[in-house]
Amino acid sequence: MAMTKKRDVEGEPEARKLRREFFGDDALDRLMAATDERGVSLTGEGGFLPEMIKAVLERGMSVELSDHLGYEKGDRAGHGSGNSRNGTTPKTVATEVGDVALDQPRDRNSTFASALVPKGARRLGGLEDMIISLYAGGMTIRDIQHHLAATLGTELSHETISKVTEAVADEVLAWQHRPLEAFYPVLYMDALVVKVRDGAHVTNRSAHLAVGVDMDGIKHVLGIWVQASEGAKFWAGVCAELANRGVKDVLIVCCDGLTGFPEAIEATWKDAIVQTCTVHLIRASMRFVSYGDRKGVAAMLKPIYTAPNEDAALVALADFAESALGKKYPATVASWENAWDRFTPFLAFGPALRKVIYTTNSIESLNYQLRKIIKNRGHFPNDAAAVKLLWLAIRNIEDKRARERAKQAGKGKDRQSVPRLVEGAVVTGWRAALGELSLIYPDRINAYILTPE
Repeated sequence: MAMTKKRDVEGEPEARKLRREFFGDDALDRLMAATDERGVSLTGEGGFLPEMIKAVLERGMSVELSDHLGYEKGDRAGHGSGNSRNGTTPKTVATEVGDVALDQPRDRNSTFASALVPKGARRLGGLEDMIISLYAGGMTIRDIQHHLAATLGTELSHETISKVTEAVADEVLAWQHRPLEAFYPVLYMDALVVKVRDGAHVTNRSAHLAVGVDMDGIKHVLGIWVQASEGAKFWAGVCAELANRGVKDVLIVCCDGLTGFPEAIEATWKDAIVQTCTVHLIRASMRFVSYGDRKGVAAMLKPIYTAPNEDAALVALADFAESALGKKYPATVASWENAWDRFTPFLAFGPALRKVIYTTNSIESLNYQLRKIIKNRGHFPNDAAAVKLLWLAIRNIEDKRARERAKQAGKGKDRQSVPRLVEGAVVTGWRAALGELSLIYPDRINAYILTPE
């Protein structure tokens, strides 16, 4: 037991070691007791931690000024040096524990610039990261204002918070236009609804996310597009953008009956196959079925999408159409008949590849998380704001999972699995699926498998 405790101490961060060295647990206990007795809070206005930060920063700036001048305060070596201390300037900075009022030292020649508290800085530490994280979690700017005031005692203007969140706009733009790989064997496309202001009205628009699977079976979010116009023109623009960013070929595109999308895909990558998501097709066809009949209809639909080939699937569909349930729900039968040409490619593949393209569930899981974030936001002022929040939310979700994985890594046999949500996740059963793809598309896929030594 003692050995384990020793390992834990040796493996702790340097900052924690430093804290233990100068502020032991006994000292912290006395501090906590004293703050309770005197009614002093730890954070916020009048709190102990802002005072502690004030003392450390002012001491640090004093040391910086001494280094800049070349002599200590009161040292006679400074006489005739041409520069000297010249009092202080009041400055208030926002931090994660509340506003801190500083007395920033200055020199007579105005050549001193602190690295600890840079000129023009109004926020220190991780406050900007906190604001962006709260924004990515679905809070509005007004919500963030109230949250920081209530929890930290920090008053930030609407404009200040807006500037912090807008600062990531360049990052979003760079991500949205970054170069992509030349080849993605599988591409998933799915959408969620966002509310965007359009003049005097708020309209529902579809935010489409594309996830590509590379040759190693690793998923990547390729982009986010908010659909402002219907049909072929929009999808032609999306496909052209992907092609211009380097995508030369795609084998299979799995999506949910998007108007104009299959034609745009085939016009951009002429040999690509567009596959209707089977799960979406099942859900769509079940909309017409009463609750009491759903189990029976589901049982009759299963032989269609589990059929060994298209001929067997046609027989299963005909059996369903002629059954009592099929005659009771002709719209369900029609759903499958109308989607048949986009559904049947699925039937030509083996079991390993079917598992990969059976559903766009990879994006659906992500969209489920994103919907929770955007549901309380009301509407976005424009399409770019919607894309920005979705990008921040994806990054925030993956960062949280990465931190949780880091925590679990130190738990040995007791650790729990925390998989990536989408970005960087590996498709289950990918090697077997890739083997099937290499047999079906040898000319197109082998060029990317066989690399020169």
